[in-house]
Amino acid sequence: MFVAALLAAAPVVALSAQDGPESLLPPGFDDPAPAPTPAPAPRPTPTSTQGGGQSAPSVSQPVVQQVPDNSSATPTTASSSRADAARRLLERLPSLDELEDMDTDEIDEILGLKPTFDIPDAARRSTDVVGILAPSEGGMRENSLGNYKALFVRRILEGTKGALVSRWGHILARRALASRLAAPEGMEGVEFAALRAGLLNRMGEAPIARAVVQEVDSADYSPALIASAFDSYVSTGDFTGACPMVRLHGRAREDREWELLRGICSSFSGESSGMDRIEQQRRRSEGTQIDSLLAQKYAGSVGSTRRAVTLEWDDVDELTVWRYALATATGAEVPASLVDAGGATYQRLAAILPAVPLVQRARAADMAAGEGVLSSTALVDLYSQIYSDPEIDGEEASRASLLREAYVGEPEERLAAMRDIWGEKDLSKRFYTRLVMTAYAAARLPIDPAFEADAGLLIGAMMAAGLDANAVRWGSTVQTGSLGWGVLMVGSPALSETVSESAVRTFMDEDESTSQRRSQFLVASLAGLGRMAPDKSNELSGVLGFDLGRETRWTRAIDLAASRKNQVLVTYLMALGMQGDSWSQMTPVHLYHIVKALNEVGLGAEARMIAAEAVTRA
Repeated sequence: MFVAALLAAAPVVALSAQDGPESLLPPGFDDPAPAPTPAPAPRPTPTSTQGGGQSAPSVSQPVVQQVPDNSSATPTTASSSRADAARRLLERLPSLDELEDMDTDEIDEILGLKPTFDIPDAARRSTDVVGILAPSEGGMRENSLGNYKALFVRRILEGTKGALVSRWGHILARRALASRLAAPEGMEGVEFAALRAGLLNRMGEAPIARAVVQEVDSADYSPALIASAFDSYVSTGDFTGACPMVRLHGRAREDREWELLRGICSSFSGESSGMDRIEQQRRRSEGTQIDSLLAQKYAGSVGSTRRAVTLEWDDVDELTVWRYALATATGAEVPASLVDAGGATYQRLAAILPAVPLVQRARAADMAAGEGVLSSTALVDLYSQIYSDPEIDGEEASRASLLREAYVGEPEERLAAMRDIWGEKDLSKRFYTRLVMTAYAAARLPIDPAFEADAGLLIGAMMAAGLDANAVRWGSTVQTGSLGWGVLMVGSPALSETVSESAVRTFMDEDESTSQRRSQFLVASLAGLGRMAPDKSNELSGVLGFDLGRETRWTRAIDLAASRKNQVLVTYLMALGMQGDSWSQMTPVHLYHIVKALNEVGLGAEARMIAAEAVTRA
């Protein structure tokens, strides 16, 4: 009916165009310059008077605007122009087949009825400052980057490709990226938001990235922000949350996933054309049709049109974020072989997607918590849910029971439960995640010299969750030169005196880490925190095979940012220098400059936690 009405209106539009074609140029661009008119000759002022010597009232004359003379235009020329205008208008109208395939947004766009924004002018938000954490909420200073060039900041954010070696470095970087900040000099606020959201996505922080892009009105989205927003919505399984963006920027992209998302959004609005769009993509797809089938399954769950969908994974050679998120959102089971082949990406996704079963989330948490995506509290909550579900058994259920035992019972029993949770002591993220999991249980454990053998890991667990005040209480139970002593020397809020060279040499003698990396990190951290005399730290660094005075472009940049007390820039440069999958990729020189810079700009607590983590995980 709508198509018929549209075609029926076409002749009327054409006739109105023949009556007078309307120029598409702004007013005044196609008007000929008016011909000069001669100035009127002055008329004598009337001097006749009526009785009493009063002047006769003047008679008002009508002002008539001259009409340009179009007599030179021939009827044939005018008719030809009107016919050409009508022909061009009709050429814009789609064919019947095209109209049948269009959704209401596309038809509105053709008719010029599509809005350019989706909120009233009074409610639109400025992009001068974008973010979700104000300074009063723990965010960093808004104008921190106002005096820095856009190219410099852009290269830092684009150069940081993903995961960081440090859990505490990840937490600090997330805070800086989520802060309400003004853009650097020469950069628009929308681009700055896109760069930060893109890095958050690469770090596995899709929920935070989604919150950042939602601080910008959909009408103001740039292509880069659309890409970052698309990734964040897909990674969180929030496909319908992207619909306002898709409605306003439907033609921003032409790839298959975007077109499928348009079909999902149309179905979510109750339009049958949405399922037709997805079916078209399925027919056009070469190779596997799993993307379109998953989209059909999801669209059927959120729309009014239902279709039977059978998912076959036999011809799927590779897992994508789109496929994994849609499958989990619809309750479809993804083959374990594809998930394992996908690596860390899908472990991070499984840890944050609410539709993922508890057991799979617990397995994914072994990586996510070690990286800083999940907190100690979140881990305890996750395993509490597993413990309360009687239908869950296996390794995860046993670990949940052990975690409960770590909080109740006698101290010896609680420590034994924590040892079982820790398992094999290695350098993996899994092991550090177990320390994070038991942080609060370790803090509740009474101080006992009998637990000295485990004091190092107990202190490391508390530092992993930022419980430094609880960890300091164990200082009397650790021996000088032990692991626990080393963690306390860099993680304690304050020391009564600087650390002696002899104590550090004792630590070095007992260090069994590869290439004495634990000793290297201890010396670098003590030097960065200013807790060791410079001459002694330089001497010991030489013994351990590294030079604290070595400079690179990165070290000069972070030192300069620290001298200007710029927390945001120091944090961004910290993230750039801490990229990697394990602490084996971190050098003591980089750690020294990071700890030193953070301490100088007022982020001493974060500097101490990074140093404590480095000594624990080396």
